[in-house]
Amino acid sequence: MNAKTADKIATGVFVTVAAFIVLLLAGLLGYILFRGVGHISWHFLTSAPETIRKGGGIGPQLFNSVFLLVLTMLITIPIGLGAGIYMSEYAPANRVTNAVRLIVEVLSSVPSIIVGLFGLLVIVNLFGFGFSLFSGALALTVFNLPLMVRITEQGLKGVPREQKEASLALGLSKWKTITSVMLPIALPVILTGTILSAGRVFGEAAALLFTAGMSSPRLDFTNWNPFSPFSPLNPFRPAETLAVHIWKINSEGLAPDAGQIAAGASAVLVITVLLFNFGARWLGRYLYRKFTAIK
Repeated sequence: MNAKTADKIATGVFVTVAAFIVLLLAGLLGYILFRGVGHISWHFLTSAPETIRKGGGIGPQLFNSVFLLVLTMLITIPIGLGAGIYMSEYAPANRVTNAVRLIVEVLSSVPSIIVGLFGLLVIVNLFGFGFSLFSGALALTVFNLPLMVRITEQGLKGVPREQKEASLALGLSKWKTITSVMLPIALPVILTGTILSAGRVFGEAAALLFTAGMSSPRLDFTNWNPFSPFSPLNPFRPAETLAVHIWKINSEGLAPDAGQIAAGASAVLVITVLLFNFGARWLGRYLYRKFTAIK
């Protein structure tokens, strides 16, 4: 077999495998959306499960998912940025640093159910936060922090060395160089990774079963006191997120239209995650053109 024939065969195999994966993904997404989009309505998105006929709204669960996402990113972004900047620009190249990078890589591949069990033992029981949104946010921070650190470090290392050296040569301090020269250039990569990690948070369920809980108090959306147990803004109340709600309603099957509720909620979850991904790509391209002056 000559080189051209081998190249054609290899190309055909790769194209076939890629097409199969794309068709499989498109079929899966199409099936979920086909089953669920017809059940989505404004009433479905804003009503509580017990206030709609046949028991089918996802309003509180959708709010809990968004609130949990905000809490998680408020904790993850500052820590992840700081750790990524340190690992990229300040950490010495030695065995300790290499060990930290290895630990970060290992943490990024830990199953989310293990993170949930860790959260149950340490955050919920040892620290005494109980089943709450805050416990879930801390557990998801452990789950998402390695990705945030790695994205920040890689984004900063992708900055051309000449620009960094030129800034230092002009007399700027190292910190000023990082904040004024390197971070703006690395910002598209960091923001894209941040939005993608936010999509992972929104769709997570396993870790939240053991930390945020599988039920929510009856929320009073007219009560905005964050210390009230029935306030939607209270971060220390138990909360059932949208992904957990899908699992729960399928496993219990108490609602007469559980299949329709799960299908609609799954479609909402898939659409939201897709929006996160497309938004990340669009924002990354926009910021790259803005900071590089490429039209």
